[in-house]
Amino acid sequence: MWTPHRMAYIKGEGKPTGAGAEDGCPFCEIPAMTDDDGLIVARGERVYAVLNLYPYNSGHLMVVPYRHVADYTGLDAAEYGELAELTRHALTALRRASGAQGFNVGMNLGQVAGAGIAAHLHQHVVPRWGGDTNFMPVVGHTKVLPQLLRDTRKILADAWPSA
Repeated sequence: MWTPHRMAYIKGEGKPTGAGAEDGCPFCEIPAMTDDDGLIVARGERVYAVLNLYPYNSGHLMVVPYRHVADYTGLDAAEYGELAELTRHALTALRRASGAQGFNVGMNLGQVAGAGIAAHLHQHVVPRWGGDTNFMPVVGHTKVLPQLLRDTRKILADAWPSA
């Protein structure tokens, strides 16, 4: 299956050059973009929800603090609370928009734990459906995503419950 958009991920394009916010951190740059350009689904005061450019499933989003912080323990109480609240809203919106039957929710803290961008904490919310792991990812090592990211962003933003 031809997926040329994945080459940017493989080559590490858009990855920060260092650990600081000024080192090209995409999670620090995204909030300055329009919602459509940044694929932002919802904005809170301290955190925002954004679609993953390289999703594991349709609707895969991340809840990200605006502040450049690497570790969960580095969040202040207000950030921690809003991160939890926007994660809850993400689950509701994904159920409304896509009929998701389950979710994987979590963080990879640190590069050795699998964080693609370890310097800026982000929580993944991945919707799941019965049968979404079929022969394509298991045998063909290919995930089929049936919807464009901009279309997914619009559907989720429309389904997002008011905070």
